[in-house]
Amino acid sequence: MSRARSAANDGEFGGTGTGSAGVVADLDGPPEFARLVAHPLRWRLLRELVQSDRAVWELTERLRKPQNLVSYHLRQLRDGGLVTARRSAADGRDAYYSIDLVSCEQQLWATGGSLHPALAATAAELTPYRPRGPGGRRVLFLCTGNSARSQIAEALVSRVTGGRVEAASAGSHPKPLHPNAVRVMRRRGIDISGNRTKHLDEFMSQRFDAVITLCDRVREVCPEFPSQPALVHWSMPDPAGAGPTNQASYPAFEHTAEELETRIRFLVPLLTERSTRDETRRSSHVEQ
Repeated sequence: MSRARSAANDGEFGGTGTGSAGVVADLDGPPEFARLVAHPLRWRLLRELVQSDRAVWELTERLRKPQNLVSYHLRQLRDGGLVTARRSAADGRDAYYSIDLVSCEQQLWATGGSLHPALAATAAELTPYRPRGPGGRRVLFLCTGNSARSQIAEALVSRVTGGRVEAASAGSHPKPLHPNAVRVMRRRGIDISGNRTKHLDEFMSQRFDAVITLCDRVREVCPEFPSQPALVHWSMPDPAGAGPTNQASYPAFEHTAEELETRIRFLVPLLTERSTRDETRRSSHVEQ
């Protein structure tokens, strides 16, 4: 084997990396994902957006940083594909920023693979989430009419967790269940046709670990719950407004269901992680 070929193999299979020019070029600097998340302020922004969609003014207040600085780093995260923005349906002057956890997941695995192939993974190789730890978690989804978004979210949480997380849904101005919501869930093997729509006042006295608003307008009028749940906002447009007929708006309902499936996939581990942590704290307190 030639000396050059041997050096190239050293770089590819975990050697010193001093071989071919191609291998050396790969080692000139970390991948863009690593550079983006390594910045302390950008990391804090991502951590905030994991908890909830937020407007720039909220991020400015929570991080106690100037708005122009926060906006600059949000732009960096958007350009890197880690954050998205959506104009508020309640106040068109505001935009809600969301973390793209699927993109983060993919870029994280790709970053590992750039260091060593054994550290790479594909979606098919990832271990499916299985709920664990004690149950008892309760989450309430809110939107305006309780006719589509919140009903879909409630049904998906129940399916994903096998009932280990109890989900409910309600609206500030309930209206009849939308037939397209029934249709998109039926395509997923879930029948919500018998669900009733409910006013959020029905749940005010109940305990929830998290209350998630799916509508920008509902977020503006969401009351304070006595049980002091975590308040989370997912800025999602009303799919019913996407077309003049049910047929025309159906693609928007499908998109809404897909987005909720993704968000819920990342929500459930947070809920069960908190459940396990709370149980550990209670056990430690009893032992003491």
